[in-house]
Amino acid sequence: MALGPGLLLVAGSFAAFRLLNRGLERLVPPPPSARRNRWKWRNIWTSLAHSLLSGGGALAGCCLHPGLPEDLAGTHPPGAHSLVAMSIGYFLEDFVDMLCNQKLQQSWELLFHHSVVIICFGIAVVLHQYVGFALVALLVEINSIFLHLRQILLMANLVHTTCYRLNSIINLGTYVVFRIATLAWMTRWLFLNRENVPLVTYAVGTVGMAIMTPMNIILFYRLLRSDFFKSSREVQQDKEK
Repeated sequence: MALGPGLLLVAGSFAAFRLLNRGLERLVPPPPSARRNRWKWRNIWTSLAHSLLSGGGALAGCCLHPGLPEDLAGTHPPGAHSLVAMSIGYFLEDFVDMLCNQKLQQSWELLFHHSVVIICFGIAVVLHQYVGFALVALLVEINSIFLHLRQILLMANLVHTTCYRLNSIINLGTYVVFRIATLAWMTRWLFLNRENVPLVTYAVGTVGMAIMTPMNIILFYRLLRSDFFKSSREVQQDKEK
């Protein structure tokens, strides 16, 4: 168990995303409609940067190594361990950012989500096992790109635009393919390989999937209702949250 390199990557990633968060307001100044919630504007752009890096890296790893699903426990593409460690650093940074800037009653769901991800990814990084499984989990970040773009468009008051409508359609499509289907496939893999996975690891993975799956189904319902079945007044209320 080589803790050093993995922990260094996590710490370096945390520091890098923290610096990015601090400098983003200069790189992407908030529009007038987002100026009263500047921390969230920076937070969403930081999250978008992570989703582009991790989602793109996960997709490249899965495409370049089509045999990956055969052994998610012991093998993984080059760079996958670093990608997962980088993601832990981001989730830690986002956890701290929300804890410092948002009320607990508003952020508890995401804080809980991040805690589960940090634990599961942490096991993969420390043990150098199930890195392939964590890499597959990062495919959900492809959908997160469009989730974050949706929030940016909401904060920029661009709800009634073709860009927002197009993003809403792509968001729902990628949600089904890269989030719901990916989580379903991971749950199936865990079930089929339960005899080859140590009990503790299997328990952590199963609990993680049991938490993530209903959370993502609820979020899908909220998105469907908000972007396709909601009044303009309710959309405005979402933007102001």
